[in-house]
Amino acid sequence: MLINGTNIQSIWYDETKEAVFAIDQRKLPFQFEMMEMKSLNDAVFAINEMVVRGAPLIGVTAAWGLHLEIRNNKNTEFQDIKKWAKELKSTRPTAINLALVVDEMVQELSNAQPSDYATVSLSFALKSQNREAQWCEQIGEFGFSLIEEFYQKKQQPVNILTHCNAGWLACVDWGTATAPMYKAHLKGIPLHIWVDETRPRNQGARLTAWELQQAGVLYTVIPDNAGGHLMQHGMVDMVLVGSDRTTLNGDVANKIGTYLKALAAFDNNIPFYAALPSTSIDFTMTDGVKNIPIEHRGADEMLKMEVRHQNITFEALIMPENTPVANYGFDVTPARLITGLITERGICMANEASILNLFPEHLK
Repeated sequence: MLINGTNIQSIWYDETKEAVFAIDQRKLPFQFEMMEMKSLNDAVFAINEMVVRGAPLIGVTAAWGLHLEIRNNKNTEFQDIKKWAKELKSTRPTAINLALVVDEMVQELSNAQPSDYATVSLSFALKSQNREAQWCEQIGEFGFSLIEEFYQKKQQPVNILTHCNAGWLACVDWGTATAPMYKAHLKGIPLHIWVDETRPRNQGARLTAWELQQAGVLYTVIPDNAGGHLMQHGMVDMVLVGSDRTTLNGDVANKIGTYLKALAAFDNNIPFYAALPSTSIDFTMTDGVKNIPIEHRGADEMLKMEVRHQNITFEALIMPENTPVANYGFDVTPARLITGLITERGICMANEASILNLFPEHLK
């Protein structure tokens, strides 16, 4: 995507420096900075501390972390690779892309000679990065057809509500939920995006809004609890979100608060779509509410908020320091509330038969 006229991705490999660079999402929208990664520990830090966010990007970052550690250790044995893979997979439990990409990479390395580990891991990391970007663009094309259909019916700007950040920052390029928006914008369809602020990390207000502004897409940031009101008053045509893990039966885990948007959309007969690459589908799980692990994040995310005053950015308490808090990172939207899933292979219903029709290689 374009940033100040320059085409850039959220993560990339610099061959001359033998390092991986990622946009530091903690600093946006006030500062545009990159973090340099040269080791497994750097990648673990980036994932844990939310330098990188979004299920597809987390998976790609993990692949790079494994490659960097293999490259740094000339006498790497396969047992080392399995140990490093386990460490990476423990960083963020909810997003399935992380485990899928790491397991896929370990499997590929299991068939290689130790002398080829560095070459094979580099090739795989590049492949996974390019694959996510390509799949997101394909998601954009399929999702665009839905937006185009709305516009042809109403001949007025299409109002879309989104939650959290499922943009190119979270997905190498294009994004998942945002990809159809960018495709529609580029093809001249007028849009307006309602952007949930998405407490407590404010990914909507800080990241999605910044992305849309850079792309020239009209948007308005709203409090997290305003979506239902907008839907009641006919101000939302469709809800479009991403997914950190989607189960085989169509349940969708996404940033906390997504479930409430789905309930409001269902009550107001508004289509609710989740956009995701197949690397976000857990083909082994059939009950998301019962079985998807929900990340419990630190209290400081709720107790404090980052603010900016006179070009200085700092953290400030927004409640007494000893306040008990419960900071659940995600919730699960049951399949019955979801109109459809937008994937790199097309749009399907949120059920096992429809998902497997698009991905028959996962039939048992």
